[in-house]
Amino acid sequence: MGGTMQFARKLRQRIVSAEITCSIRIWQNARVKTGGRYKLADGHIHVTSVREIEPEAVTDELARISGFEDREDLFATARHGRGENVYLIEFHYVPCPA
Repeated sequence: MGGTMQFARKLRQRIVSAEITCSIRIWQNARVKTGGRYKLADGHIHVTSVREIEPEAVTDELARISGFEDREDLFATARHGRGENVYLIEFHYVPCPA
């Protein structure tokens, strides 16, 4: 299993319940990969797609389904370090077997 993919505390339960299945990240280079598994809560997320997109492709709707109020809220939170490239990461949560 890969490392971790960090999510704001307010988003974690919504990811576990499958309400959120994608994330926008602003990085220099992609830090996760398609097929990767990253620990979250009592399970992991399985990344199904990682693609670089244009900043203009981030709409208010895409921001909302990523767990944010709107595009402005997302961009205020999503930037990590000096990154300028925008990545759309799609995933699903997989609980640990009981």
